Amino acid sequence: VQLQASGGGSVQAGESLRLACAASEHTFGDYAAGWFRQAPEKEREFVAAIDWSGAATLHAGPVKGRFTISRDNAQNTVYLQMNSLKPEDTAVYYCAARLYKIATMSSDFASWGQGTQVTVSS
Repeated sequence: VQLQASGGGSVQAGESLRLACAASEHTFGDYAAGWFRQAPEKEREFVAAIDWSGAATLHAGPVKGRFTISRDNAQNTVYLQMNSLKPEDTAVYYCAARLYKIATMSSDFASWGQGTQVTVSS
C-alpha cells in the first residue's frame, strides 16, 4: 500500500495541527496504521497506532492526552490530531501501515509514507 502524509506546518506552542495519511488501496481497512516521528539527530520514535477497525489505539507516553489517532476507512485515511503542541514535538512525522495487527515497533511496519514536517516554536 502507498501512503501520502499531509498536514504538517509551523505553529506556536499550545496550538493544534491535524495530520492525515491517505492510502492508495481500497483495502486499507485490512491494515493497522501508525505514526512515528524523527527529530534531528534522534532516533525515529513511536507516536501512536490504530488497528484495522479503529477499535484499538495506542499512544506513546509523551503524547498521551494531547494527540489522538483515528481513521476513516471509507476515505482510506488515518489522522493524527495534535493538540497543545510543544517545541519538543518538532519532528518529521511519518505514517506507516501493516496488515491487521496493531504494533508499535517501526520494524513491524512494511509500508511508509514520505513524512511531513511539524515545527513548534515557543
